[in-house]
Amino acid sequence: MVVRRSPGDFVVKLAAVQETPVFYDLEASLEKGVAIIARVAREGANLIVFPEGWLPNYPCHVWAIQPDNWPSPVDEADGILWRNAVDLSRDGLAPIRAAARDHGVVVVMDINERAPEMSAGTLYNTGVIIDADGTILNAHRKLMPTGAERTVWGFGDGSTLKVVETAVGRVGVLLCWENFMPLARMALYAQNLEILCAPTADPMPEWNATMQHIGREGGCFVVGCGAIQRVSAIPKDFPERDRFDEGSEWNQPGGAVVVAPGGQILAGPMRETIGSLGAEIDRSALRSARRAFDVAGHYARPDVFTLTVDTSARVPVRFTSGG
Repeated sequence: MVVRRSPGDFVVKLAAVQETPVFYDLEASLEKGVAIIARVAREGANLIVFPEGWLPNYPCHVWAIQPDNWPSPVDEADGILWRNAVDLSRDGLAPIRAAARDHGVVVVMDINERAPEMSAGTLYNTGVIIDADGTILNAHRKLMPTGAERTVWGFGDGSTLKVVETAVGRVGVLLCWENFMPLARMALYAQNLEILCAPTADPMPEWNATMQHIGREGGCFVVGCGAIQRVSAIPKDFPERDRFDEGSEWNQPGGAVVVAPGGQILAGPMRETIGSLGAEIDRSALRSARRAFDVAGHYARPDVFTLTVDTSARVPVRFTSGG
């Protein structure tokens, strides 16, 4: 799966998935995810990145339904999401891990994670990096849910802010607006980040500029992967379903983009299109970019600047990591 050119250099074929899960249905979405991995792997990809909250869907109801009384329709929607969230402590990603192993691909899957041994109500937005042998290498919980997301997701901590060595290089994940957080970015740059995966729910027009800035700033490849969903994909019996109809076909427009070290766009942006965005990246470009500007190297100025990251786990992530 990896085309080696010379020691330390290799080409990676990646795919940013831009397909809709089965709305708030974990089992059906797992089956669809396995099928997508198989298809995209057959097309030659060895790194496959899914959008924010793909299992079992980004909780778009938190923006459409306001909790203006108690109990409210949002409580019912939260219950559906909770029942269909992923429990990593019980190997809830077993089918995805098996698909990664069977096809020899690295998968970045973003999930709604529940930790029932810790809480009966709090979910987490968690980006999971699965190596090509099916092993979970890291499960990063979003540090700061945005706006209404805080009604459903808890806060992550620094223990999962990691870059890990995978079959395709050193990979890290920042979720949606975490990519706007300079210190979170620097925490990953300082771990020799090579490929940043940036799943998001709604890439605004400025999102591409952010992806390009990170590629330039970090001297790394960036995979921006936006959620996509037609309004028609939301079941008619979902709580307050009519609030999702705003005269637009798309509830979420996608927007996948791939950026090179230095900030050049290699592929995309792909909007309002179902499928996957592919690109071939060559890691030799990492050294070329960092010879001029190495944010964690000769430009770091540790005599002037110090970054301290609290890596203690406030709510430990428990997952089955075996291949």
